Amino acid sequence: MKLAQFKLHADVEDSHWWFCGRRRIMRALVKRIFEGQQGGSVIDVGCGTGANLAALADEHAVLGVDLSEDAVTFARMRFPDIKFLYEGIPLDIGEEFPRPRLFLLMDVLEHVSDDVELLSRLTAMLTPEDTVLITVPADRSLWTEHDANNGHYRRYDVATFSATWSDLPLDLVMLTYFNTRLYPVAKIMRTISRLRGKAWGREGTDLVVPVAPVNWLLEKIFAGEANRLLGMFDSGCRGYRFGLSLLAILRASASSTPTSDH
Repeated sequence: MKLAQFKLHADVEDSHWWFCGRRRIMRALVKRIFEGQQGGSVIDVGCGTGANLAALADEHAVLGVDLSEDAVTFARMRFPDIKFLYEGIPLDIGEEFPRPRLFLLMDVLEHVSDDVELLSRLTAMLTPEDTVLITVPADRSLWTEHDANNGHYRRYDVATFSATWSDLPLDLVMLTYFNTRLYPVAKIMRTISRLRGKAWGREGTDLVVPVAPVNWLLEKIFAGEANRLLGMFDSGCRGYRFGLSLLAILRASASSTPTSDH
């Protein structure tokens, strides 16, 4: 992503329905992952401008890592009480941060040319029972200028997403599409955007905050998917079969051995 897109994210992610709804879903899943445990430390890999970590910092030790100096600069300005590192994976966490039990990769893999390599390097840091929560954009038919200007290499389906960890010592906990309820509307809007050759929002993306009542309603519809996702996590009930995004929760298997950098 370019500086303009990071600035846009910093401007809108505290209020835009998509960011807010996704954070509410993330918080619900993180709470369930750590259920019965005291605290639990979290590293957000590809933390962007920091709002995901800020949503967890009241209950967890958190650390943000990003390869973009612009992203880390915005994150540090916005959330000075949270530690953000301009660093890649693997990384040397040091002694001052509690050993992480959960790693977030929230809409990160689509931004790197070799997604398998990035996930492989992250997996090399894990010890058994560490958890990785990953989200990615889904459905290649939704590709528009929005994806190109956000620095995406791809959108995923279940097969291409699963292939990123299929040869790694990671056990699948759950895999599902989400942001499903709004898919029909998004499909129409993306089709029109592609035909007109122009995104709907700022900086060549679809990001623009709607008027308050509409923004509130869209967030409520999106975040309302959390209950079904929690049901899938708890009991393996059926997830969503299509959507704008995909979500996976993985656990490091007993054969995982961290490298000396961890």
